[in-house]
Amino acid sequence: MIEIENLSKHFTLHNQGGAVIPVMAGAELQVSPGECVALTGQSGAGKSTLMRMIYGNYLSAGGTIRVNGTDITRATPREIIRLRREALGYVSQFLRVVPRVPTRAVVAEPLLALGTDTATAYARAEELLAMLNIPEPLWSLSPTTFSGGEQQRVNIARGFAHQYPAMLLDEPTASLDVNNREVVLTLIQKAKAQGAAIIGIFHDEAARARVCDREVDVTRFTPAQAA
Repeated sequence: MIEIENLSKHFTLHNQGGAVIPVMAGAELQVSPGECVALTGQSGAGKSTLMRMIYGNYLSAGGTIRVNGTDITRATPREIIRLRREALGYVSQFLRVVPRVPTRAVVAEPLLALGTDTATAYARAEELLAMLNIPEPLWSLSPTTFSGGEQQRVNIARGFAHQYPAMLLDEPTASLDVNNREVVLTLIQKAKAQGAAIIGIFHDEAARARVCDREVDVTRFTPAQAA
């Protein structure tokens, strides 16, 4: 479901005379349906960079990234948008939404974008918000007014609203209390059981051990001249 071959990446510092900083070379990774792979490595090793390339936020310098049959490295913006809508979910650490949009609508949006009827989409949103202990009186308010922890849980609910075939998870249990951490881990396990191919960054070692099938140390993809 997620296939990465000979992937490379560098950054060009245009404000420093065009200096080129190599950050990744020869990256190889395959993630099968129903499998969760944890990206590991020291800070700055390239975990987040790799995730952003898979999601299409960063351009690669070479190689291929195939998600659900689409090569991200060669896809048009329209193809990437369609892939994100239909097949590639992303739970980041931070919630970014349009102000004044009610929380219920924020969580339901991925389903509404796919043509799901409003009642069904909102019912799923309410189910997830309740599971993640967001008080019902807040559902009609904008999450931009919420605490950091509440915003994180809204972001998780939004990320799991649709049954994506592939998912990227960036620290999904960070800063969560015990109860909400358990809910998130259960959601990940359920997504795996439904056949999702998942790549995640988990600094929570216990969470990583529970939901991940194997680990990949991205340090091994660091170019020699950048090591």
